[in-house]
Amino acid sequence: MASQVEITLSPRRRGCHLITSEITRQLPPLPKSGILHLFVKHTSCGLCINENADPDVRLDLSNILDHIVPEGEQYYLHTLEGKDDMPAHAKSTMVGVSITIPITGGRLNLGTWQGIYLCEFRDYGGSRKIVATVME
Repeated sequence: MASQVEITLSPRRRGCHLITSEITRQLPPLPKSGILHLFVKHTSCGLCINENADPDVRLDLSNILDHIVPEGEQYYLHTLEGKDDMPAHAKSTMVGVSITIPITGGRLNLGTWQGIYLCEFRDYGGSRKIVATVME
């Protein structure tokens, strides 16, 4: 059995944002055991699982990605949508657009210090849509 919902996240500024509670509030009832697959329907942001306690981790990750993929490089050809657009596509490729989380006992089986992140790579990315598929 599978169920699926589309979740719309509120717009966020550039950065790595903890969205675990926003996701779990909008999920259908979870089975005793199964898998949750999350897929973001955009090419300039990403999804990942990482540290959920210290907000410095989110800032550090954002800074690291900005350092690895800087804006304004002369070799970028795709520049019509702003200086943050091509780097956003590259970062999305690096981070990925989907994650899979086990469901155990009717709850997401995340580690104690793990949370779901939306990594927003545009200055003004707008609202983001995530397809959540629960598989029993």
